[in-house]
Amino acid sequence: MRFSAVAAALLPVGVALAQTTHVVKVGGNASLTYTPNQLTGVADGDVIQFQFLDKNHTVTQSTFAAPCSNITDATGTVTGVDSGYQFVPAGATQFPVWQITVNNASAPLWFFCRQATHCQAGMVFAVNPTAAKTFDAFKANAAQSVAVNGSPAPANGTTGSTGAPASSASGSTGGAASTGGAAVGTAAASGSTPSPSAAGTAGNGASALSFSGATLLSLAGLSLGLLL
Repeated sequence: MRFSAVAAALLPVGVALAQTTHVVKVGGNASLTYTPNQLTGVADGDVIQFQFLDKNHTVTQSTFAAPCSNITDATGTVTGVDSGYQFVPAGATQFPVWQITVNNASAPLWFFCRQATHCQAGMVFAVNPTAAKTFDAFKANAAQSVAVNGSPAPANGTTGSTGAPASSASGSTGGAASTGGAAVGTAAASGSTPSPSAAGTAGNGASALSFSGATLLSLAGLSLGLLL
């Protein structure tokens, strides 16, 4: 009986330890890519950590049908999660980090970079794509997209739009992510413009972490591209 009680008490801890952190690099080597550009097998409670390596990119939630547009409700209010523009100066040794927690992995999640025409150029990302809605089809839809919601930020990242606010995503997008606790290196922090409501918790499966803390991400020997 004592053993059973102990096992039951330890079970929640075991479940928590089973959660996985998936690392995705944003840009790098002047490329307009997320690496990897898709994740499969992501489970409820998993964390996806985005490491911004160069230029001035975003991670913005969209839908399969409209890859290069923010998710909005009937009033036009943006409801998808959004990292905001994360500016990385040339020669940086410290880089912004932003992450989301997937609360409902039962449906695919779709993301893009809303800087200029990066989305149309193929800078898109998917979580748990399916046989019916593949990443390749999502990317092909993006290439044919015309409009991008949200104003592009200037290349230097110091002024301009802060980007779409992050909150809950609509039910059709599946388990949206909550954005959270970004650890931002000081070299990039001065120019970054995170979403003003990035600390909110999404209502349908995704939670967003706010930009806070002083953890630094240093990547030695990284080749950085030119700014836009």
